[in-house]
Amino acid sequence: MTGFRLAYGGAQEYFGITPDVTTLGKIIGGGLPVGAYGGRKDIMEMVAPAGPMYQARTLSGNPLAMTAGIHTLKRLMEPGTYEYLDKVTGELVRRILDAGAKTGHEMCGGHIRGMFGFFFAGGPVHNFDDAKKSDTAKFGRFHRGMLEGVYLAPSQFEAGFTSLAHTTLDIEKTVEAAEEVLRRM
Repeated sequence: MTGFRLAYGGAQEYFGITPDVTTLGKIIGGGLPVGAYGGRKDIMEMVAPAGPMYQARTLSGNPLAMTAGIHTLKRLMEPGTYEYLDKVTGELVRRILDAGAKTGHEMCGGHIRGMFGFFFAGGPVHNFDDAKKSDTAKFGRFHRGMLEGVYLAPSQFEAGFTSLAHTTLDIEKTVEAAEEVLRRM
């Protein structure tokens, strides 16, 4: 899920960890259906032809997905990419939380680069137990209200995402819509 959303080297680069295995989904295909994995030598040697585990996929190496993936990776390498994601996502979350406070709704939330989430709760939310204490019915009403033009994840237990295509105007329109929905709730 974090793929290249946090850093060019993924969450492992961002958090400074070395995983046993890395799995990547459709991000490596520019959003098209493909996946890949890699890991420590001792683990990868378990995969054929070196080892006993056979792995094959219908879309492995699909030329269209690989071309889209290469162009996505080139775009992500451009200077300022991750700083921009952090800026627009931070602005979105801050302003939606401000709109919640302004309209009398207890909300909390946060973001990390291009991933975000918020809850109808006083917070903070650090884990699933904290998240379960939030008002899911209110989130559902908020989500349905936003469907008049803004498509968020349908559950507060899911992450939302911004992209490099999102502009300051997009953030402004989203916040305006959120404030209107929150006011009606």
